[in-house]
Amino acid sequence: MSPAATAPSHGPNQARVDSWVWAVRLFKTRSAAAAACRGGHVRVNGATAKPAQPVRPGDEVRVRSGGVERIVIVERVITKRVGAPIAAQCLIDRSPPPPPKEILASLPKRDRGTGRPTKRERRETDRLLGRTDD
Repeated sequence: MSPAATAPSHGPNQARVDSWVWAVRLFKTRSAAAAACRGGHVRVNGATAKPAQPVRPGDEVRVRSGGVERIVIVERVITKRVGAPIAAQCLIDRSPPPPPKEILASLPKRDRGTGRPTKRERRETDRLLGRTDD
């Protein structure tokens, strides 16, 4: 690990949020991290973050990616991408566990590309889920 990759106690103690979430491997590319910030999918301490917003140790970062929300606490600030074991030491993962596969399998899904449901299909779905007014 290079000395520039971590922020020692005597050096800078903050980094851009897009750079940090990329460096700790929450995103595959830095441009994807910046796009997520611009799209409102990254929050720092509860507020929507722009790509250049600084993060410091102790900040809570919430990242919504792939339909899953990750909640992490900044443990150490890094700006360069490092190996996975080192990146894991730079954050504390507070994400909730994923739902069981049984629950995911029981949720109704529409086939991709079928468009919006018709009125008849919506009524059938409501009846199946017990949301009828009858």
